[in-house]
Formats: sequence, structure tokens, C-alpha cells
Amino acid sequence: MEAQERTCFLERGRLCPAQLHTVNVARGDLPAPARLEEVDALLIGGAGKYSATDSYPWTDAIHALVRHAVEQRVPTLGSCWGHQVIARALGGRVVHDPDRSELGCGWVDRTEAGAQDPLLGRFPPRFRANMGHHDRVVELPPRTTELAHNDQPHQAFRLDEAPVYGTQFHSELDARRERERILVYREYYRDALPDEETVQHVLDSLADTTEVDNLLYDFLATYAVPPAPLMKASALHDLSPLPGAASQQRAAPST
Repeated sequence: MEAQERTCFLERGRLCPAQLHTVNVARGDLPAPARLEEVDALLIGGAGKYSATDSYPWTDAIHALVRHAVEQRVPTLGSCWGHQVIARALGGRVVHDPDRSELGCGWVDRTEAGAQDPLLGRFPPRFRANMGHHDRVVELPPRTTELAHNDQPHQAFRLDEAPVYGTQFHSELDARRERERILVYREYYRDALPDEETVQHVLDSLADTTEVDNLLYDFLATYAVPPAPLMKASALHDLSPLPGAASQQRAAPST
């Protein structure tokens, strides 16, 4: 799934391959904080079987990278596992909660603070997002603001003093890519997907999520490069790159 994860970030960010440098920390590619000087943005993606609540040989390194990104005000966005990693690295609390797993496409409510945010302020008060997680953030780090929630808190947050965001929902997945991910990780979610009927119900719930599908591009256009002309949703899959952008994904996708 590592290649699929990279493809998803390329698609949602509308980047060309040369603009996205990927590092797989689970494979031993430990990122040095100094590398942040070479990039315009840091993207932290999904992790498959790895839990943000556990500690691995590379956990301290990625936490240090997040903290350095905050200190240097490097635009940073974490999706799902990345959202949880950012929260934990900055002093928040993440729990493993398989009984409240979210799979498929679900509803999310924007907060009042989210309505004023440069990114989520473009969203409607209630929107749909593609999800897939066992872990969740139950306590935000200090000096952060909740931007979205549903019956679970902290579906999205931002750091108050730096362009750092986390989304529990998958900012990099449209309906087609979410379907691919669920089918690959079905065994991992066997408690939530116990039979064919449940699997089909989740797959049937998948839908285009226009606002979220544009979020990564909007993030890069807002914080990493000069603003680009607004694109229509119908042009989402036009993968023309952001002008002059270079971004970097730090993730531990399962292979």
C-alpha cells in the first residue's frame, strides 16, 4: 500500500511525482529535522498496521521531526495516523479504541472556530469524509483549536501559532482510493467488518467528498506556494502540479 499512499497524496495535492519526496520510517528511513529546510511542506500520511499509541524504534525520531516543524513554522498536515502522531508529539493523548472504529464515508460537523479557519472555513457546516481508523485523539495538545467533530471529538484541529493541521478523516482518499484501502486492510478491521454484508454496506457508503478532496491542494496553495486559481471540483483529477512546489511526506505506510 506504500505506492498507493503516495499516489493518493499526488492526486489530492495535484503534484507531479518529482514534487513529492517520500520517507517510510517503518523501513528504517529515519528523517533528520535538518531536511525540513529543503522542503515547502510536510505531509504525514497513513500507517496501516502501526498504531500511534505504541512506540517503535522510529517513534522518537518522527515526534522530534514534528516538533522541529512547529519550531520552524514548516506547513504541516497529518492525515489519520499522521493526525494522531502530531497530536501525541505535541502533548496530546491518543487511545486505541477499536470499539469506536470509523470505516467508510461518515458525517463531520465543522466547529465555530473551523468556520473562521483559512481551510475549513471553505467547508459547509456539515460535510462527509472518508474514514478508517482504530485509534483516535481524545485530548488535543496545548495551544491547539478543534476545527471539526462528530460524535467523536477532534476530527480536525490546527496549532494556534503555526500552520500545522491534523485530520482524523483521510484527507488523501477519495471514494475510489478508500475502496482500495478497505479491501486491502479488511483483515486488519475484521472486528468492524465481520462478514460480507458489513463489508458491502461500508463500500456502498463511500461517496465523493468534494470539500475534503480539495483539502490537501488548498493546504499547499494556502501555506506552501502562492495562491493558484480556484479549480472546479470537476477538474479535481487534473494532476497539473502546483507551481514551484516541493513537498515532503513523512509516513509509515504498511507494505
